[in-house]
Order: sequence, then structure tokens, then C-alpha cells
Amino acid sequence: MENLPDIHSNNVRSYLDREEIILDTIAQIMKDFGMFGVEIEYSGSIEDAYDKLHRQLVGQIDHLMNSNADLLMSILYQVDISQRDIDRTQAEFPFYNHVEIIAHQIIFRDLKKVLFRRYFSGKS
Repeated sequence: MENLPDIHSNNVRSYLDREEIILDTIAQIMKDFGMFGVEIEYSGSIEDAYDKLHRQLVGQIDHLMNSNADLLMSILYQVDISQRDIDRTQAEFPFYNHVEIIAHQIIFRDLKKVLFRRYFSGKS
């Protein structure tokens, strides 16, 4: 069996190189947000998947920060993002603002869930 995926906040894009991983990650994000009635849409195109998804999440997170911070906190709890995760990512991505950091962290955590699920199910 392969080694566990060596995924870190700063190498997320390198794992979003296969269609099935991209689509599984998008589905996981849609599921996590959907549990709270927040719709995430995706065009189906995998070209520039990270950038497209990141932009959409930035918009949703920004809206939630201004309209329903409690709902945003519930989503972050569901995705399993702590303040420590956000602080660490801020240090790695000093050019991202706070909302962009949270969006990146959501993609990172859900990609990690997908990769680990695939690893433990024996898929490569």
C-alpha cells in the first residue's frame, strides 16, 4: 500500500491534479456547506479548480461573516478548522486576507478528508 498522503497547507494545489480527487473534494465541500443550507455550486470544469473554488468560498465566507457569523462558525466546526489552523495558514500565506485564509483552509481540510478516505479504502 502507498504511504499516507503527505499533504500540507502549502501543497494543496499539487494534489488537485486528478479529476476524481478534484470532484470528490468539491463534493465534500458541497456536503459540508449543504448540511447548513449553504449552497456551493461548481461548473464541472476542473481547469483551475483550486482558484475557482477558492473564489466562490471567499464570497460565501465573506457573506456569512457579515450576515451570520454563528452559521460560519458551525460550518468551520463541521469541516474541523480551528483558530490554530487559521493562524498557522496565515503565517504560510501572508499575502492572503483572513477570508482567503479560511477558504484555503476549507479546501485543504476537505481535500485531506478525501485523500485519507481514498488511502484507507485502498484507492490510489
